[in-house]
Amino acid sequence: MTTCGCTPPVAPPADPSYRRVLWIALVLNALMFGVELAASFSAQSVSLLADAVDFLGDAGNYAVALFVLGLAPVWRSRTALWKGWLMMGFGVFVLAKSAWQWSTGVVPEPLTMGAVSLLALAVNVGVAALLYRHRAGDAQQRSVWLCSRNDALGNLAVLAAAAGVWATAHGWPDIAVALVLAGLALSSGVSVIRQARRELGGTRVMDDENSRPR
Repeated sequence: MTTCGCTPPVAPPADPSYRRVLWIALVLNALMFGVELAASFSAQSVSLLADAVDFLGDAGNYAVALFVLGLAPVWRSRTALWKGWLMMGFGVFVLAKSAWQWSTGVVPEPLTMGAVSLLALAVNVGVAALLYRHRAGDAQQRSVWLCSRNDALGNLAVLAAAAGVWATAHGWPDIAVALVLAGLALSSGVSVIRQARRELGGTRVMDDENSRPR
């Protein structure tokens, strides 16, 4: 910014290491979406399907994060706001899918659920570890970190669902975990939306101050 305060804020240069991590996360999440989608239909598991859709959403999030690197802070905050609403939409979708699964009474196949969720857990823990040092940035970076953290927690929950289905021979553990994943997506979406709105409010205050006569 110049000394007169009339020039819009210049975006900080993108961290090359962060960009590499985002590319790795994008490729791995896209691959795991395909794996889990196929496995969810094979096992008839709503929690596995929810996790597959989450992988797809995260692949899109990483792609958006790569796009906004180097843009002005206001655009990163606006993108984070959109992503927060997307996370909440995912939560609502899982709730609706869980209701449908409950009405059909389908019992998923636990072995496929367990094996695929173990693979997904390994991928998400690796991605979360790579993103850990970038978690304290702006709303955009925070939303990326939260997605990765939620994925690892979600994989543990799907593992628990697989064990529950195997032990009870009923589908309710699968549905219960899907509801937990929905709640996690909704709460994280609210968190990202609140932070993005705070950042956008701060940006508007700066713009108002810059527009005043000197």
